[in-house]
Amino acid sequence: MSDSYLVFICGSALRGQPDHHAIAETKFVKEVTTEPRYRLHSVEDKHPGIYEVTEGGISIAGELYEMTQAQYDHLLAQEPPHLYPSPIALEGGGEAIAMLYPREIIEERNYRDVSSYGSWTAYKNSGKNG
Repeated sequence: MSDSYLVFICGSALRGQPDHHAIAETKFVKEVTTEPRYRLHSVEDKHPGIYEVTEGGISIAGELYEMTQAQYDHLLAQEPPHLYPSPIALEGGGEAIAMLYPREIIEERNYRDVSSYGSWTAYKNSGKNG
């Protein structure tokens, strides 16, 4: 295991969002976007659900954080059900760990596709949620 993790955050733990306190002690690296190969859905308007696609993907805006093993474990322990860590491709090269959501559950429960907003923050600020 590595001494630190690069983690892509794109939901309620972003700076200025209600759950940022969960990662407030971690090191903010920079704002980033993913390669355009993901879809973004609203899971019960509580958090984003993202997954990789082979076509029709978008770039998702988010933030990159460096975390120690303890901080990473703390983050994982607080994640909602069904989210799982997986590598995600960043625009311009490189990758980070992101919390993905099973596409099968998104489709089964018909969670709203909010990919057109490009980010969870833009969707939440649109007033079209809830």
